[in-house]
Amino acid sequence: MNVLGSPEPDFMKEEEIVLFSDSVAKWIDEHAPQEKFQQWIAESSVPRSLWNAAGDAGLLGLSLPEEGGGFGGDYRHEVVLMRQLGWKGADHFGISLHNAIVMPYIWHYGTTEQKARWLPRLQSGELVGAIAMTEPGAGSDLQGVKTTAVKQGDHYVLNGSKTFITNGQLANFIIVVAKTDPAEGAKGTSLICLETDGAEGFERGRNLHKIGMEANDTSELFFNDVKVPLENAIGGTEGMGFVQLMQQLPQERLNIAVQGVAAAERGLEATLAYVKERKAFGKRVIDFQNTQFKLAEIKTKLTVAKVFVDHCIALHLKGQLDAATASMAKYWVTDIQGETIDEMLQLFGGYGYMTEYPIAQLYKDARVQRIYGGTNEIMKLLIARTL
Repeated sequence: MNVLGSPEPDFMKEEEIVLFSDSVAKWIDEHAPQEKFQQWIAESSVPRSLWNAAGDAGLLGLSLPEEGGGFGGDYRHEVVLMRQLGWKGADHFGISLHNAIVMPYIWHYGTTEQKARWLPRLQSGELVGAIAMTEPGAGSDLQGVKTTAVKQGDHYVLNGSKTFITNGQLANFIIVVAKTDPAEGAKGTSLICLETDGAEGFERGRNLHKIGMEANDTSELFFNDVKVPLENAIGGTEGMGFVQLMQQLPQERLNIAVQGVAAAERGLEATLAYVKERKAFGKRVIDFQNTQFKLAEIKTKLTVAKVFVDHCIALHLKGQLDAATASMAKYWVTDIQGETIDEMLQLFGGYGYMTEYPIAQLYKDARVQRIYGGTNEIMKLLIARTL
């Protein structure tokens, strides 16, 4: 999709990346077409079989080295997947959280034994990943988590609850943010991995009903005296969880920006098709000057957003993307996404409010982008600290 008409950066034009993008597009058309996605939206979840199909196709662990159980690519491959999912309206599938958030924690910080035990199973789709950060009383404030992991003999005992957990209904591998030493604050935070199959005391709550992203299962999770082996602390060391989270959050926030641009591009494509066909007062909607001005503004804003995101991707590929710049991308792009999709919906008139039109779904889905991954207000605080 090149609805903006802006050139791709050189690092995205390499033949292997272009061919991979084509193959991902074909896979989505076959396994997650819109008619199926509408059914999954109604069911509030994608089927477990979609994860297995993604594993069979080599779409899990894209940016991890082959020796780590991954595809052997880099972050560009994750970008391709996120963009194609956004362009084709399949972005409710929580594969990018699995690939570009959960698996990197194991690859970057896990022990040799942890990598060998978990990464191949995450790559095959045997394990579906989630990360449990948010709690009923602690959202963007990760230092405020109350879930505890108390050492008892050769295991931890997990107690607490989490909410708004993406992939929460299907995940059987969950990284739990917990306090191993509550008296130490951030320094007492650890990341504990839980394989949920057969885990006594682990319970899934409701598959939460949302105003958008409905096919992406989002859950409450409860830990009631759940025993987890000591060797399941990422890196085998307590107290490093907060540092690990801070080091990985820039990529999560860049992911959100990439997804925001892709979704808005799909919206613009749908809007252009509509205004060129729809007539009012005897002429096409696109022939009104107001429509042309609005679309000109939208194209400009989205082009600027894409160029900035491409710049951030380039920095990230070099290992130079800092937390403040990632925060800028996350907050600004998601603000622009919401603003432009709202303007696009207006051009549809009453039809834009009807769920059979893709712009209505895009409008609903855009709202959460300013909330998860750290609210945009938190992003501004992080940026302000650099001033």
